[in-house]
Parts: sequence; C-alpha cells; structure tokens
Amino acid sequence: MNRRALWIAGLVVAAAAGAVIFFFVSGRTSPRSARVMQWIRNPDSHPEWAIQAGERCGAASFVMPTNGFIGFLWDDSFRPGHRHTGLDIFGGTSTGITPVVAAYDGYLTRLSDWKSTVIIRIPDDPLQPGRQIWTYYTHMADSQGNSLVNPAFPPGTIEQFVAAGTLLGTQGNYSGTAGNPTGIHLHFSIVKDDGQGKFLNELDINNTLNPSPYFNLILNAAEAKPETIPLCQAGLGVR
Repeated sequence: MNRRALWIAGLVVAAAAGAVIFFFVSGRTSPRSARVMQWIRNPDSHPEWAIQAGERCGAASFVMPTNGFIGFLWDDSFRPGHRHTGLDIFGGTSTGITPVVAAYDGYLTRLSDWKSTVIIRIPDDPLQPGRQIWTYYTHMADSQGNSLVNPAFPPGTIEQFVAAGTLLGTQGNYSGTAGNPTGIHLHFSIVKDDGQGKFLNELDINNTLNPSPYFNLILNAAEAKPETIPLCQAGLGVR
C-alpha cells in the first residue's frame, strides 16, 4: 500500500480535550485508544470498566468526579509532542446525562466567559498540607456551547464553597468551538497554584499534578501499562 493510501485509510476520531487524533495505521492503534473506542461504541458490553461518581478507592483523598471509563490518563500522548494534562472519563451516554461532581471540598469559581468549565480551589492540599491546589472540570456543555453546568453556579460565580460530591453539571462535548465536538466526556485535572493565590494555565502539563496519589489509582501514563483499566480492585488500583 502506498503512502497516500495509508494516509486516506487513517481514521480520525474526536474523543478528548480539544480534537484528539488517533491514526490507525495498517488497522492497528494503541490498546488504550482501542479500548476507548470499544467503550464509546458499546459501554453496556463492559460495565465492569466503569467508575462511579462519588466512589472512593480505599483511603484516597479524592472521590471519583463522574461515572464512566477512565480512557486517557495524565501524560498520555495523542500525537507527537502532546502531553495530556489530566484524565478523560467517558460516560458512554448522550450529553446532559452523566453527572459530574466535586472530587474534594473547596471553593468554586466559574469565570464569566466559561460555558463548560468550573475550577475549585483547595486551600490545603490533603497530600501536602500548606500547599494550595485547584481541581479543573471541563466539557460540560453541548457541541454548540449550551451550558450543562449546574445552574447553581452561573457565569461569574466566585469562591462558592462546595463539598465533595456536590453536583457540578453533566458531561458534554464542547471543545470551545461551536460545531466541533470533542466526544462526550469529562476532562479533569489537578492544577498548581501560582504562589499568588491564582491557578496556572492548565494546558501546560508542568502546571498540573499527577492524579494517581489523590485517587489511590495508577493514573499516570508513564507508569500504567497501555492495556490496564484503572479501577479500584482490592486496593491494587488497576484491573
């Protein structure tokens, strides 16, 4: 097969933060992206892959922020040079159905131009007392940008206290550009503080933290095998 034929045969799938691109060459792809596509096509075939919102793995500090399959991990790479800054969790439902909840107590902000996103300030990192961190939740809008964030948190909300498990909204597929959906999921990340009481830019992985110790699971792509399914199983953290 020539190069042009190989290129045409490449399958491009929008499935994660922004436009996530997978190239299937000679009918093959990574085990992790293959599992994501399998789940999206038929989540009922593998209910055992799913986590549940509010679930806590052993002595973990954070509860799970949504229902679904943790498809992509922190520091996954979808294309050369890309490093994923958080977790992509696929509910396997339509937009507006799968709940998104706060993973830990904190103070919620939704900036005035945020259609699909909230961020929660945690003044005292449970794993490093005295350090401030932030938890970031996005894609909570439909493909046209109609918000699916809980109406209790309208644009312009600043520093509203929420307890772990509080409903923040539901999973959507808004990419930031109307009509260019990402695939229905939650993107969750743990963001560092700038030292002046503000959150850093979440798009840079150096501004985020490995979520593994917060959830008591292996959620770092550098440590997890591509074929593993992150689930709380007898304290092992993987299945």
